[in-house]
Amino acid sequence: MVDQVQKIVTELPDLENVTGVWAVADDRLARGDAAFLADLGIALAGAYGSDAGRIWQYRSVFDHLLGLLATTSGPGNVAQALRLVSSAEAAERKLGRYTASLLASSQPSEELAVAFTGNATEELRACLVHELVLRGADVTETPGIAGWAMSPHWRHHPLGWLPLALSDVERQPDLPSYSAHGGSHSMPYGASANRKARGDAGAHLPSVEETTTEAAAKGIGAAVANWAEESNGRVEARVFDLTAPLEAESVPSMLLALGLECLKGAGKKTAFLVAACPPDQAWRVLFAAASMGGAYNSGARGAYGRLAAWQSLAALAGAADGGLAEEVEARVRECTWYGFDADTKWFERVAWDIGLAVVSPERRRLAMLAATDTD
Repeated sequence: MVDQVQKIVTELPDLENVTGVWAVADDRLARGDAAFLADLGIALAGAYGSDAGRIWQYRSVFDHLLGLLATTSGPGNVAQALRLVSSAEAAERKLGRYTASLLASSQPSEELAVAFTGNATEELRACLVHELVLRGADVTETPGIAGWAMSPHWRHHPLGWLPLALSDVERQPDLPSYSAHGGSHSMPYGASANRKARGDAGAHLPSVEETTTEAAAKGIGAAVANWAEESNGRVEARVFDLTAPLEAESVPSMLLALGLECLKGAGKKTAFLVAACPPDQAWRVLFAAASMGGAYNSGARGAYGRLAAWQSLAALAGAADGGLAEEVEARVRECTWYGFDADTKWFERVAWDIGLAVVSPERRRLAMLAATDTD
């Protein structure tokens, strides 16, 4: 086995295609030799991991090995997947997030208990807990997982803020499905066609003052930051205070009056739609954007995508800093949420477009988020 591993490692950079290596891995796993795949992956990471961006053969084979181990049921497959990604040669923060998503989507919870007693990093464990929560698992009752998940030792971890069960706002997360050969996911973007909000052209609009701070813009844009930082996207996130309560029928006109970059030219001969958007739909869109990314990236995966979606919801709703999850959810539910869409030059209108506007309970604060990306 050592000789075959070394032969593959040595010859890999010169291969014009890697289907032969895939076939070897498929065959070894079918014969129950999961350790071979982990050994090969660790050896490849040690030899080429630092040049992953340059040697495409390495990334293709490594991803196939991990995908096979993580998505195929069988004795020892989970343990070997964990050994591979937790090795010093392969260990990397984003890899742990990806592995947690792969495992939670493909393996039963009882098979994943080994991650909480064996060879796995604390970061991977934290991600795995919330990947399982997103898929409806009761991690507080799962043997081998409950003890770690409910331990106070990780309460200061960023993911420790998230509850160990889905709230009503989170009931419909769009989650990827995986196989050894890749994955797929839905794209729930665009304005809702339900309950269209009709603007009143003659309505009196209260005076406004923009109160956007750097912290507020960052918080509002948390879920879509990856579109701008890792792909071709752009984001507009702003907050306005109103001198009088904003009536529901005036929301479309107010959005057009704010001087938003994303709406320049909208509302005249350019299509503009504003529709009521329940908080659960807003969360669903933000979660998809954060967890699955834009045109040229893969997002933060489920666990950190869940956190980023709540960070954006909290900032849009004007929730107090440092609030508990249930306090943030209560504030989110008290606000009135809208989705908007416009055929302006700002929006790329390819597949990744988001427009959200939120009016506070007293109707004297309006926050908005627009994001777009293209391939």
